[in-house]
Amino acid sequence: MSGALVLDSEGLAKAVLRDREVHEWLTAARGADLPVLTSAAVLVEVIHPRINGPALKWTLSRLQVEPVTRALAQSAASLLQDAGLHGHKYAIDAMLCATALRHPGRVTILASDVSDIEMLLDRHPRVRAEKV
Repeated sequence: MSGALVLDSEGLAKAVLRDREVHEWLTAARGADLPVLTSAAVLVEVIHPRINGPALKWTLSRLQVEPVTRALAQSAASLLQDAGLHGHKYAIDAMLCATALRHPGRVTILASDVSDIEMLLDRHPRVRAEKV
């Protein structure tokens, strides 16, 4: 089975807080031997003075943090262009979507704003967004 579970900033923040719904998603993904990942760009939104540092460190140790490379940035820019969106507002979502598209099979993104993700992935039906 191929695929992945991808966390946006809200998904990662809720994983750090051990939110029940996100925990169920993580357990199901691990049970199906699917990678759980996020983009390094998402960390910019999640790391702040009030976050529980040890809980964040533990959570990050249990998932893959994918780097933002030049190729990934260009892929994200293409997603923005195809959707008619501007990077000023949607840059991190676009990098997350480009990260998700690098994984084969059905990919689920846990996101706070599903509509933003859906606009970016309109032409990529194998990747879907679920609200958290």
